[in-house]
Amino acid sequence: MAFVRADNAPANTGKTLLEIKNISVDYRAANGTVHALTDVNITVERGQILGLAGESGSGKSTLAYAITRLLRPPAEITGGQLLYYPRNRDKADKGRLKGASRATARISPIETMAGSAEAGGAVDILQFSPAELREFRWNELSIVFQSAMNALNPVLNIGAQIIDVLRTHEPTMGPDSRRQRAIELLRLVGIAPDRIHSYPHELSGGMRQRAIIAIALALSPELIIMDEPTTALDVVVQREILMEIMELRERLNFSVIFITHDLSLLLEMADKVAIMYAGRLVETATRGELHHQPRHPYSYGLLNSFPTLHGPRRRMTGIPGSPPDLRNIPSGCAFHPRCP
Repeated sequence: MAFVRADNAPANTGKTLLEIKNISVDYRAANGTVHALTDVNITVERGQILGLAGESGSGKSTLAYAITRLLRPPAEITGGQLLYYPRNRDKADKGRLKGASRATARISPIETMAGSAEAGGAVDILQFSPAELREFRWNELSIVFQSAMNALNPVLNIGAQIIDVLRTHEPTMGPDSRRQRAIELLRLVGIAPDRIHSYPHELSGGMRQRAIIAIALALSPELIIMDEPTTALDVVVQREILMEIMELRERLNFSVIFITHDLSLLLEMADKVAIMYAGRLVETATRGELHHQPRHPYSYGLLNSFPTLHGPRRRMTGIPGSPPDLRNIPSGCAFHPRCP
């Protein structure tokens, strides 16, 4: 399986992992075309946590599904590129888990392509064949969905669901090694090994979310997309999950695209924050820059809409009005009808 290097891909310094270039997505409907994403440009660096924030309908999840190529009709990617910069890496040495030996570790076709292409070469995810896409997912990119109960198979225990990923993508790994890897993954996310035979309904919401993260980490991907992974969890469990995500990122050096409505979470954990509105990227900044000096009125409005435990007391203010109809987006800045 050979991956084709993207035409006109810019030279990479080695830090860039994913470059989202002018991505546009439409939903075709009988009553008009919904412009869910319009010319979105974001860069994800290696080992970086990129936060995506914005109101419901701003395009956050659509972007995640576009990156993973999970969009289905009536959705259509109408333009742009998703440039992924692979690198040769021995997964047995990359934060290697105990269950992964050099004998069982494989170099994916994407890594083979990276080794044979000129330095800094990129592959366009949108050009992958179905077979290439299957190889890309889990090996290089994985996703943690919003609802763990819906993402897990209710008739398989969590150990079997981890082992199923390993069996599919690591066919040379023996049964004992797969089981050992599954146990180590559960330990990694704070689940006791004796829960390997537990079914999803036997786990708490927090444990189910940890199990999903364990599955996402099974093949040591370079990038994990987390689509509101702490929604519906209580604040204590939410905090525990977030701390584990940050610790795992430090240990294994993967990148994260973290999608949430809660801007305060991103100001605590993200290295870079991207604010989306009406399917467009309105601001990208470090968390410090966004917190202390937001440049876009929408970002400023979001910051004023949640309470703070520090500094003088202030009255929270919402953003007046509603997001625009994405079938008829205002010209210029889409936020201008609501701009104070």
